[in-house]
Amino acid sequence: MHIKSAEFVVSNSDVAKCPKSRLPEYAFIGRSNVGKSSLINMLTSRKSLAKTSGRPGKTQLINHFLINDNWHLVDLPGYGYAKVSKSAKKVFQKFITQYFGLREQLVTAFVLVDIRHKPQPIDLDFMKWLGETGVPFSIIFTKADKLRPKAIENHVEDYKSVLLETWEDVPNYFITSSSKDIGKDEVLNYIEGLNDNMKLDSY
Repeated sequence: MHIKSAEFVVSNSDVAKCPKSRLPEYAFIGRSNVGKSSLINMLTSRKSLAKTSGRPGKTQLINHFLINDNWHLVDLPGYGYAKVSKSAKKVFQKFITQYFGLREQLVTAFVLVDIRHKPQPIDLDFMKWLGETGVPFSIIFTKADKLRPKAIENHVEDYKSVLLETWEDVPNYFITSSSKDIGKDEVLNYIEGLNDNMKLDSY
């Protein structure tokens, strides 16, 4: 998939105010400071479409971006370690839950995981919640440029082993690096394939 256009549409904390169009949506979410904004900018070839920050937890709203005039990329708040008040965290965690529960346009979610770290309970718990809620998702391992190929392989295998303790199959996954454009084509082609399948199903 070639990204011809990418534009910001709306930010809000009310799922009812999300775009009314029936365009397919792909939601990106992960632990704070996982590199989500950088990944979004890499995928769209826009340096500042999503605002990056050294301060974890900067994204605290549901952000919709219109891609190629035919699908929405949704940037959701990060979970865990955000330097915000407990009351503020409860608010945006509530609308994350509402988004996944109510947004019929959602095709799949992408859960971002820093490949440098061992499987974290907060990530595993969130994936479990998505599975129990019936939300399709893929894992995107970020920051692959920080490890050597063998270390990447070992870390992915560690994740597979842990996931298979509770999952029948390992969820679909991608290995990416925003600074090196690693995984860009794979993620975008996956989205394109899902969009094409929906078009065929609608005929």
